[in-house]
Amino acid sequence: MSASRDNILSRLVVGRRRRFAVLAVWLLGAAALGPLAGRFEQSQQNEPSTFLPGGAESVKVLEAAKGFPSGEQTPAVAVFRNPDGLGARGRTAVEQTRATLRAASIEGVSGISPVAWSPDGTAAVVSVPIRAEGDSDLLVSAVEHVRTTVEKGLPPGLEAKVTGPAGFSADATKAFEGINSTLLLVTAGLVFVLLVLIYRSPIFWMLPLFTVVLAESVVRGLGTLLSDAGVVINGQTGGILLVLVFGAGTDYALLLTARFREELQLVEDRYAAMRVALRQGGPAIVASAATVIAALLCLSLASVNSTAGLGPVGAMGVAIAAVAMLTLLPALLLIGGRRAFWPFVPRADQAHQPASSSLWHRLGRTLEKRRRAAWIGTTLALCVLALGTLGLDDDLTTADSFRGSVESVQGQRLLAQSFPAGESAPTVVLVTDPAKVGPALTAARRAEDVTRVGSPERGAPGTRFDVILAGDPFGTSGFRSIEPLRQELRAAAGEAVLVGGSTAEEADLRAAVQRDTKMLIPLVLAVVLVILVLLLRSLAAPVMLMATVVLSFLAALGGSLVLFDLFADFPGEDPSYPLFAFIFLVALGVDYNIFLMARVREEALVRPTREAMRLGLAVTGGVITSAGIVLAGTFSVLAVLPLVALTQIGITVAFGVLLDTFVVRSVLVPALTFELGERVWWPSSLTRRRETVEPSRVAPPAEPIGRGGAE
Repeated sequence: MSASRDNILSRLVVGRRRRFAVLAVWLLGAAALGPLAGRFEQSQQNEPSTFLPGGAESVKVLEAAKGFPSGEQTPAVAVFRNPDGLGARGRTAVEQTRATLRAASIEGVSGISPVAWSPDGTAAVVSVPIRAEGDSDLLVSAVEHVRTTVEKGLPPGLEAKVTGPAGFSADATKAFEGINSTLLLVTAGLVFVLLVLIYRSPIFWMLPLFTVVLAESVVRGLGTLLSDAGVVINGQTGGILLVLVFGAGTDYALLLTARFREELQLVEDRYAAMRVALRQGGPAIVASAATVIAALLCLSLASVNSTAGLGPVGAMGVAIAAVAMLTLLPALLLIGGRRAFWPFVPRADQAHQPASSSLWHRLGRTLEKRRRAAWIGTTLALCVLALGTLGLDDDLTTADSFRGSVESVQGQRLLAQSFPAGESAPTVVLVTDPAKVGPALTAARRAEDVTRVGSPERGAPGTRFDVILAGDPFGTSGFRSIEPLRQELRAAAGEAVLVGGSTAEEADLRAAVQRDTKMLIPLVLAVVLVILVLLLRSLAAPVMLMATVVLSFLAALGGSLVLFDLFADFPGEDPSYPLFAFIFLVALGVDYNIFLMARVREEALVRPTREAMRLGLAVTGGVITSAGIVLAGTFSVLAVLPLVALTQIGITVAFGVLLDTFVVRSVLVPALTFELGERVWWPSSLTRRRETVEPSRVAPPAEPIGRGGAE
C-alpha cells in the first residue's frame, strides 16, 4: 500500500468527527442489509443435484425429466420389516398405511406405488414420489408428513423407516437448519474468551467483537444477493463463511490493535498513533487479505457448483472483514481511546521492554546459532507427520456423512436386509433415439450389477426407464457401478443413452471434485507465489515460503488423519476434504509468513538480514501467535456441527494453523532465513547491496524498532 493510499485511509477514518461518521455508515449499511441477512439461510441450496456442473450426464437426465408425464420426482421409500416375518397382521398394517398415505393429500406427492413384498416375507416397501422441483422446504415437509403417517398404528415387532433420495435430502437439509445460529453463538463466545485472555481487559473485547459481528451481518446480506444472482451457496459454504469472517477479521483486529497500542506508548495524541498504526499495519493486513481472497477466487473456476460458489462468497467475506478492521475498528478505537484498554492502559510515559529482552528475540538468537539443526530437524518432523496422508480414504459416502444416526440411513440398512439395496434409489436411463430403446433395455437387463429393469416411459426427450442396482445406491459399491453401466449401455445403443439418478449424480460429483482438485491446487500455488514475489520483491524468499507452507499442509493433513483414526474413527474422508483443507491452510498459512517476512524485509532495508529476522521475530511473535490461536479456535468450532465433512475440515485447519504458528513460522522460516542470509532476497538489489556493504556500516536500530516485543 502506497503512502498516498495510507493518507487517504487516514483521512477517511482518523478525525474527531470522522470516527463517528465511519461508525454511522457501517450501522446504516448493516441496517439496510438486515432483511437480506435474515434470508441468508433460506437462500441456501442443499440439494446434491444443485452442486453438479451443468454439463454432467446426470444433470442432463434430471433436466430432461420435466418432459415426461410423471415429471421430476424424488422418491421417499417407506420400509417395513419384521425379522420374524410380516404375517397377516403386518401385511394388513402395511396396506392400511399405504391407503392412509394416498388419502392424506400431501403437497408434492403425485402418486404412491403398490406395495412391493420381499421374497423372504419379512419386509415390504412403498415408494412415495415427491415433486418438489428444487423446493427444499416442500420436500422436507412432505417427507416429515410421510414419516409421521408411517409411524402410526404399527403392530408389535414391525419396524418402519422412510429412506430413499427424498429421505436423504430431507435429513441433509435438516442437518443444516440453524447451523449459522449455532456457529455464530459458539464462535462469538470463543472469540470473546480469547480476546479477554489476550488483552486482560473487561472492556476492550467489545470493540473487535462488535466490529466482526457487524461485518458478519453485512456479509450475510451480500451473500443473499450473490445467491439471488445465481451463485450456489449451501449450508457448508455458509458455515465456512462465518468462520472465515470471524477468524480472519479477529486476526486483522489483533494486528492493527497491536500497532495502535505500540504507538500509544510513544505519543500522547491517539489520532497520531492511529495514523501511524494504519500506515504501518495496514499494508500487512491488505497483503494478507489479498492472498486469501486470490486463493478463494481460484475456486470460482471449479466445475462443482458448491465449490465454485465458495470462491466469490468467501472472498467477499474476507474482503468485508478486512475493510471493517481498517475502517470501523479504528473508528471505535479512537472513540474508546486509551480507556478501552483498562486496566492495562497504555501511557506515553511508560517504560518499554526492549526487543532484545523478549522471549521471541531470545528464540531468534538460539535459532541463529543452531539454524541448520533447527531447519533440518523441523523439516524431518513435518515429513514424518506428512506420512499420515498415506491413510487418506476419500470414500465417505452420503450414508456416512452424518454424525449420529438419521432415519434415512437406518431405513436404507433396513431395506438392504431383505431387498436389493438399489430398490431405494433407482438409477434412471434416458434413451434419446427411439430406435435404440430395445438394445438399451436388453443391455440393461444383461448388465452385471443390475437386478431389475423397470417399465419404459415415453416423453418429449425420448424414453426413460429405471434400473435397480445390486449395490448400495448411497455407497461406494453403487457409485462404482455407474461407469461400467454407462459403458455397457453405450456399447449397445451408442451416444443416445444417458444415465442419471441419485447414484449417478453422486458419481458425477465425485469425478468433478477429483478434476477440480487436480486443476485448482497448482493454480492456487501459482497465484499465491506471484503475490509473494510482488510483495517481497524477490524469488528466493517466496519459493522458500511456499515450500514451507506446502510441507506444513501435508503435515497437517497427515497428522489430522492419524488423529481421526485414533480418536474419531470416521468411516472415511469427504472427496472435497483435501481441496478445502489445502485452500484454507495454504492461504491462511501464507498469511502469517506475510506478517513476519514483510516486517523482516522492512528491517532488512537498514540492517543485515539475520539481524532483521531477529527483530522481525521479536516484534511480530506475540501478536501473530495470538492471531493463530484465535484462527485455530474459530475453525475448531466447525467440529460442533453434525456433519463429518465440516468436522474434518474444522479440525484439520485448526491443527494446521497451530502447526504453522508454533512450528513453521516460529522455527522453520526463521531458521531457513538465517541459513540463507542475504541470499533470501535474490535477485533483488538487497542481495547485491549486502555483497558490498559491511554489517558494521549499517545504521543502528532506530528507536521504534522492537517496541512491539512486549505485545
